Amino acid sequence: MAGGILGVAPRVGDVRLVGVDGHAGSGKTTLAAALAAELGGAPIVHTDDLATHEEPFEWTERLTAQVLRPLARSRPAVYAAYDWNTRRFEGAREIPAEPVVLVEGVGTGRRALRPYLSLLLWLDVDARTARHRGLLRDGPELAHFWTGWSRAEDAHFAADPSRPYADLLVRQTSAGYLAAPGPADRDSR
Repeated sequence: MAGGILGVAPRVGDVRLVGVDGHAGSGKTTLAAALAAELGGAPIVHTDDLATHEEPFEWTERLTAQVLRPLARSRPAVYAAYDWNTRRFEGAREIPAEPVVLVEGVGTGRRALRPYLSLLLWLDVDARTARHRGLLRDGPELAHFWTGWSRAEDAHFAADPSRPYADLLVRQTSAGYLAAPGPADRDSR
């Protein structure tokens, strides 16, 4: 899968921005880490670093201003990272302007970002299975968070779906990741 990424055209300066989207709990972070390793250490932007408790999907402007604009000028991006425990932005993450930069998180295939994406991957796990995985991962102490999150995610994807614009639908199997062509019409971006 990683080999094909280098064959797509950059859309953010010289950077190929690759979105890894899917439901919470579907395995986006794991897939992005595997791709980054295959690509020799490609940097990853985690949208969880840009979202907040109060604004789980209102991170587009932060991503654009702090990451996309510097990368478009072939400069490293430095963005403030949200700490989910202290509930505030603390510290910073630096993303070098590499040939491929991965951005992973729920909603990375949103309408506002599609023009910047060289490729959009959708981790093809149904919402129910993904939520079950997420609850197992996070434990019972975060069950209340998942209730509110699930409503917000459903509302987001109802208003601004990503899957119909995915270039590749990715499934995790016991043999690894399998990618199939997605429903995307590249010209509709």
